[in-house]
Amino acid sequence: MSQFVPSLKACDSVSCTQARKVHEMVFFLAIYLISIGTGGHKPSLESFGADQFDDDHYKERKAKMSFFNWWNFGLCSGLLLGVTVIVYTQDHVNWGVADVVLTVVMALSLAIFVIGRPYYRYRAPSGSPFKPMLQVLVAAIRKRNLPYPSNHSELHQNSQLDQGRVLCHTNKLKFLDKAAIVEGTENSANEASAWRLATVTKVEEMKLILNMIPIWLATLPFGICVAQAPTFFIKQGTTLNRKFGSFEIPPASIYSLAAIGMIISVTFYEKILIPIVRRVTGNERGINILQRIGIGMCFSILTMVVSALVEKKRLSVVEKDPLQGSVSMSVFWLAPQFLIIGFGDGFTLVGLQEYFYDQVPDSMRSLGIAFYLSVLGAADFLASLIIIVLDHVTEKYGKSWFGKDLNSSRLDNFYWLLAGMAATNLIIYILLARRYSYKNAHKNVIVADCPGGLDCTTAIA
Repeated sequence: MSQFVPSLKACDSVSCTQARKVHEMVFFLAIYLISIGTGGHKPSLESFGADQFDDDHYKERKAKMSFFNWWNFGLCSGLLLGVTVIVYTQDHVNWGVADVVLTVVMALSLAIFVIGRPYYRYRAPSGSPFKPMLQVLVAAIRKRNLPYPSNHSELHQNSQLDQGRVLCHTNKLKFLDKAAIVEGTENSANEASAWRLATVTKVEEMKLILNMIPIWLATLPFGICVAQAPTFFIKQGTTLNRKFGSFEIPPASIYSLAAIGMIISVTFYEKILIPIVRRVTGNERGINILQRIGIGMCFSILTMVVSALVEKKRLSVVEKDPLQGSVSMSVFWLAPQFLIIGFGDGFTLVGLQEYFYDQVPDSMRSLGIAFYLSVLGAADFLASLIIIVLDHVTEKYGKSWFGKDLNSSRLDNFYWLLAGMAATNLIIYILLARRYSYKNAHKNVIVADCPGGLDCTTAIA
């Protein structure tokens, strides 16, 4: 609208007037609508796609293990088109034309999604996922003085009260087990208040969420490293020679290298690595989820090391010729760090999606994907906070690492610091991963709500 409605256009080819209130309103309205739409579809759509597979069916369970790989393959393919074709259209044709193309593509994708509605599997709503966790906590506090039973089989378990799969008892976080102790005053365990007595499955679901907190925290440094790619990495690219023959690469298009790296990584993982590891280990997953995440963290450390070395090289070029700066240095010097972070994304980001979807309680799978997104969001905020603190500290004790431009900054020192943080965090993550207990569920079947009155009793487990 701001490109095609005359009253909303702030600039023309001759002059550019100061933006009026209406321009700001339209701009921020568009930003907020994108944020609301993204927050609505991103966590839900991915978990909805994974819900189409039946965990109790061998072929579907095996296909589900590949779902997140191909999901991200598709996302990166779209990202690759966005940072190349769309960015080129914005720079060389018109922003309005690029926005129209994106609007048409989104409308078509929505139409295709709606057309497929009769063929989807639907998980029946099961109420608030947070209420059962609060009930477990309250029941455990009320029974905190009771002794543990001699055998965990004496704890209350009732599959009719549990929605989803029945979980096996674990010995970790045992203080929560008291919520499942049947008191002598309770005549009928099945009729007892959920605020006084919980099933083993509900207790284990609470344990799953608590066990995720250390893993969530341990993945934040990886997210901080990832946050540098669309910010400082691209900013570095603006100072380098972006000529490719007679064509000048738009700065934002450099990010396509990260998408290419992720596409290569996901394809290699799915088609080469996993089939080989499956034959060696006999595990249908090949490697477990936390191992996959850890491999990606190693790539993030390597990315920061390479980035520091490249930035050191760029600053040495600037030092030799301050007037010309680093324009004599090709932008393809940045290719290794973009590709390596893309490789890491293919392991850690996809692994995090699979982890938070698979390890949360069955009733919280959409929230599980939201937990994954919260890692990236929190990491972005932490990255900004670290920069603010470092800028203040380094300026106080000498020269700031973040000057008025990149040539007067010391991004190489910043990258070395991130590499050290990521390496230290990897050690902590390995210790946490070795102690982690994966969700262990009995095979069970739940009732799914299918359109048209169809029988979908065995659709989802």
